[in-house]
Amino acid sequence: MNSGAGVKRPAEGHPGQYVPRKRPPGDDDDFVEEDFELEPPEEEEEFGPDMEVDEGSLGEAGKNWPRPAAPELNPATDKLVFQQLEVDYTLAAPHATYYPTDLREVPVVRMYGVTEGGSSVSAFVHGFEPYFYVEAPSPSFSPDDCQALAGELNAELGPKDKKNPRQVLRVELARKQTMMFYQPAKDRLFLKIVLATPNLVSTCRGLFERGLCLRWLNNQYFRSTTYESNVLYALRFMIDCSVVGGNWVELPAGSYTLVPAQSHQTHCQLEAHLHYSRLISHAPEGEWAKMAPFRILSVDIECQGRKGHFPEPDKDPVIQIASLVTEFGQKGPTVRNIMTLKSCAPITGAEVMSFEDERELLLRWRDLVLEADPDIIIGYNIVNFDLPYLLNRADTLKIPQFWTWGRIRNRRCKMRDARFSSKAYGTHDFKEIAIDGRVQFDLLQAIQRDHKLSSYSLNSVSAHFLGEQKEDVHHSDISKLQDGNAESRRRLAIYCLKDAYLPQRLVDKLMYMYNYIEMARVTGVPMSYLLSRGQSIKVFSQILRKSRTKNLLVPNMKRGGDPNEGVAYEGATVLEPKAGYYDKPVATLDFASLYPSIMMAHNLCYTTLVPKGQEKHFPKEHLTISPNGDAFVKSSLATGVLPEILQELLGARKRARKDMGEATDPFLKAVYNGRQLALKVSANSVYGFTGATVGALPCLEISSSVTSFGREMIMETRKRVMERYCKANGYSHDADVIYGDTDSVMVYFGVEDTATAMQLGLEAAEEVSKAFIKPIKLEFEKVYNPYLLISKKRYAGLLWTKPEKWDKIDTKGIETVRRDNCLLVRNVVTTCLEKILVERAPGEAAEYVKGVISDLLMNKLDLSLLVISKGLTQDADEYENKAAHVELAKKMKKRDPATAPTVGDRVPYVIVKAAKGAKAYEKAEDPIYALRNNLPIDCQHYLDHHLAQPLMRLFEPILKNPKELLTGAHTRSITVTTPSAASGGIMKFAQKRLTCLGCRAMLGAGETTVCKHCKEKEGEIYQRCVLGVNDLEAQFSALWTQCQRCQGSLHQDVLCRSRDCPIFYRRMKVQKELGEAQTTLQRFDEW
Repeated sequence: MNSGAGVKRPAEGHPGQYVPRKRPPGDDDDFVEEDFELEPPEEEEEFGPDMEVDEGSLGEAGKNWPRPAAPELNPATDKLVFQQLEVDYTLAAPHATYYPTDLREVPVVRMYGVTEGGSSVSAFVHGFEPYFYVEAPSPSFSPDDCQALAGELNAELGPKDKKNPRQVLRVELARKQTMMFYQPAKDRLFLKIVLATPNLVSTCRGLFERGLCLRWLNNQYFRSTTYESNVLYALRFMIDCSVVGGNWVELPAGSYTLVPAQSHQTHCQLEAHLHYSRLISHAPEGEWAKMAPFRILSVDIECQGRKGHFPEPDKDPVIQIASLVTEFGQKGPTVRNIMTLKSCAPITGAEVMSFEDERELLLRWRDLVLEADPDIIIGYNIVNFDLPYLLNRADTLKIPQFWTWGRIRNRRCKMRDARFSSKAYGTHDFKEIAIDGRVQFDLLQAIQRDHKLSSYSLNSVSAHFLGEQKEDVHHSDISKLQDGNAESRRRLAIYCLKDAYLPQRLVDKLMYMYNYIEMARVTGVPMSYLLSRGQSIKVFSQILRKSRTKNLLVPNMKRGGDPNEGVAYEGATVLEPKAGYYDKPVATLDFASLYPSIMMAHNLCYTTLVPKGQEKHFPKEHLTISPNGDAFVKSSLATGVLPEILQELLGARKRARKDMGEATDPFLKAVYNGRQLALKVSANSVYGFTGATVGALPCLEISSSVTSFGREMIMETRKRVMERYCKANGYSHDADVIYGDTDSVMVYFGVEDTATAMQLGLEAAEEVSKAFIKPIKLEFEKVYNPYLLISKKRYAGLLWTKPEKWDKIDTKGIETVRRDNCLLVRNVVTTCLEKILVERAPGEAAEYVKGVISDLLMNKLDLSLLVISKGLTQDADEYENKAAHVELAKKMKKRDPATAPTVGDRVPYVIVKAAKGAKAYEKAEDPIYALRNNLPIDCQHYLDHHLAQPLMRLFEPILKNPKELLTGAHTRSITVTTPSAASGGIMKFAQKRLTCLGCRAMLGAGETTVCKHCKEKEGEIYQRCVLGVNDLEAQFSALWTQCQRCQGSLHQDVLCRSRDCPIFYRRMKVQKELGEAQTTLQRFDEW
C-alpha cells in the first residue's frame, strides 16, 4: 500500500507568450442567442508556489500513471498526425506568426487528440474567422458599399465590445444561392460578414433581422434574413476544413511550430501552433478508419452522508475515489487506483493510497488525472453526481486549484445547470461540465438513450448486459464501514473499484467507443455533442457540409418555442389489425429504409420544393405532386441536397457492411459495424429533422409529403398482394393483409409450413417492388409462426428467418419491460408467451394463469414478485399529488430517518390490505417491513390492477371468454396472514397464546408443544420441525453464499440491500422463516 500524503504535485504551468482567455459563456448552445454582449474576460487564476512541483516526481505511488514519453519531432522535417477527439475554441491574443493583426483578442481553435503511438496532442489553429451571410440590398451593391456597410456595423457594435478596435473585419461580395425552394441556375448576390469574435455573430445577426439604416444610400432601410448565422464557431471551422468528429488530421512538415515543454499552455505531451489553411484532414476511410490508443478514465466516488441524509457536498466528505485507466484496444486497465480517507488494507491488483486529510485526497486525485492525462472520462451517473460532487466539495474545502484538471494549465473547469430536450429522448435536467480537452461519457445517459430497460441502476444494467451483479451497499451503511477499521474500509474500496470497473466493462461490451466515434465521423460533429445534444445538430452538420459543396446557403429560420405547437400533419398509416391467434405462418414484408427511400425516389428537399402557387410555371412532367398537394421538381431538373446526403449515407453503409464481412481483424470489424449502425441512424434522422418545428430548418411540406407517400405505398402494397395471391390466380388460399404499421405489412398466406410462407414472401416483395420508383424496395425479412395479434402496436410472435429453426420470441407493446410493473406481471406474461408461441399450447397458458392467480390469492408467491419500484425525483414534501412511493417515503422517514429513501433513490413497495375504501397510496408499504410484521398483502389489488389488464389483452384474441381467467373455482380460496402486534391497529390489543404444533388447538396450562390429543405423535412432530429447520438453514446458507460470491468475499457479512435483486427478498424471507422455525423448535427444549 502506498501512502498518498506528502507526495509532490505536478506544476501548474509556466507563463508563455500565448495566453488563452476565458471563453465567454453561451457559445456552447446549439444556436447562439441574439444580442449577446461580451463579458470581460476573467484573469487566469494563479496558485501559489506551494502547489507547484516537478511533474513526474510522483515517486513509487504514481509511476504507472503517465503516458509513455512522446517521440522527438522536428517540425521542419516531421509531420504530426493524430486522431482528434475534441474541438473547441478560446479567445486569445493573436499569434504573431500565424495571424498578425491589430486586434487584441481573436478566436483560436483548439484540437485535442492522440497519435498512433499514444502521445497526447493539443493543436492551436489560428486565423479562422467567424462569418455569416446576408442577401445584398441590391444586385448593384459594390465593394465600396461593402466598406461603408462595415463602417456602419462597427459603429453599432463598437460600444458592445471594448476589446477590439474593429468588430466587423470586412464585408465581402459572394455569388451564392439559397437552399430554400427550387432556384433556377442563376446565382444571387450575397454579403459575407466577417467578424472579429464568434460572439459578435449573434449581435450582428440581430441588427440585420431587426433592420438598419444605410445612411450612405439615402438612408435606405435594410432588413434581411441571415444565412448560416446559427452555426457554432467550432462546427463552422470543422465544416470549412473538412474535419469530422474523431477523424485523423495532419500537420505537414514545415507548417507548424512545436512549443517547448517548459512553455506548454496545456498538459498534453505535444503542443503545436499552425494556420488553419495548412491543416490536412483525412477522411475516415481505408487506413484512416483506424483508432488511436486513447486513454479512458473510469471514475467512481464514495461519500459519507449524515444519518438519514443523502450525501451533500457542502456537508459530507468524499471518502474514496476509484480510478481505472484503460488504453483503447487493450484488455484490462493500466492503472487500477483507489484513494481512501483513513487507512485501508491492501487490495490485490490495486494501488491503494490512504490519506488522513480530505484536501490531500482530492488534490492527489487531481494529480492522477493530470498525470494519466485521459482523453475520455467515463462512469455511471458521473455528470449528475460524481463530477459535480467533487467540484462542489472542493469549493466547500476552499481548494480552488482542484478545479484545474482540464488540459489547459491553470484553467478551471466550468459547471452549470442545463436541460436537454429532444422529441426522441424527452427532457432531462443535468449538469453541464466543461473540462478542457477531455470528453465526458456518462454510461447512464447513453444506456437510457439507447436501450429500453425495466431498471437503470448499475446493478440491473450489469445483470442485463454482463450477466453479473455487484454488492449494493446503501449510502446509510457506508458510514459504518468508513468508521470501522482498515478491513471495513477495504471492503468499501473493493465496492468502489467495482463501481468504476463495471462502466468500463459496459463500454467494451456495448461497443460504445466504436459506435460513438463512428457516429461523430459520419455526422461530422465532435464526439462531445452526441450525448449533450439531440439529433438535429447531427443532420444540420451534414446539410451544411453538402450545401457548401453546391454553393448553397442555409437560412437561419425562426424557431417556435414549443415542440407541440405548429402545423400538425398526418402521420404514417397503421392498417386496422385483424386481431387473433394465427397458428399458421404470417410473412412480414418491410420497406427498406422507407422514409429515406421516399425522399430519394421523389427528390424531396428544401432545394426542390416549389412555392405554393408557382406550380403553373413548370411543365407537369418536371414536377412530382405529393398526395397531400405539395410540389417538388424532379431530379431531371435538379437533384436535391437531402436525397444526395441520403444516397451517400446508404451507399456508405452498404460499403461498411461489405467491409465488415471481409474484415478478419476483430478490432476493424467492430469499427465497420459501428460505422454501418451510425450511417443507418443518420439516414433515418433526416426525415425527423424536416418535421421538427423547433429545429434549425423545419419544413413540414417535406415531412408531411414523406408520410403521405408512405401511407399511399402501404395501401398499394395491401391491394397488390391481395389481388395477386388469391384462389382465382391458382393459389390454395386467398392471402390477407392482417396488419400494416408505418413501413411493414403482415401477410397471412394461409399455407401450413414456414418454408412455403418464406418463398411466397420473397416473391411478393419482388413483385410489389416493381410498382414503386427506385430505390424504394419492399423486402421479405421474417415469418412469424405462430403469431398473436392483439391490437395496434401490440403483437407477439415466434420469429423465423430460416425455415429450419426459429430465432426468438419477438414482441411489441407487451408488458415485459415496463419499470412500474411488478416482476409477477413480467414473469406471467413471458411464460404465457412461451406456452402460446413456443409450445403452441394456449390452453396450457390459460391453466398456468389460473394456477398463478390461485397462488397469488392463497399468498403462496414469493414477495419479490410483488415489489413495485419507482424513483423519488424530488423531496417527498415537494410532490403536489399523492403517490404510493412518495407517501411511503414519508412514512419510512418517521420510522427511521437513517434508512429512509432520499432524493435519487428508487422506492420499492408492496400493496398491503387496509381499511375498506383506502386509496392505493395509503396501502403502500416497505416490503421488508411488511415481511417482518406479517402484514397481509392485498392480493386482490394485484389481480385487479396489475394482472387483469395485460392478461385480458393477451387472451382476448385466443379465448372466447377471457374473463373466466379472473373468476371461478381457482379464485375462491384465499389465505390472509395474521399481522403482528407491531403492525398496529387492533392487533395491539391481541393476546398471544401458544397453539398445538399438531392440530393448532389452544394449549392449556403446562403444555408447550402439543395438546393431549396429539401427545402420541409428539416425536413425529418434533422430527418434522427439525427437518423444517434444516431445510430453511440450507436455503438460507445457499442464498447467503450466493450474495457473498456477488460481493467478492466468502468471509464477510452481507451488507447488500439491492432492491432490484429478487435474491435480496428471498434471503430476508427465508431468514425470517428460519428464525420462526428455530423459535418453534425451542419449545421442545423441556421435552
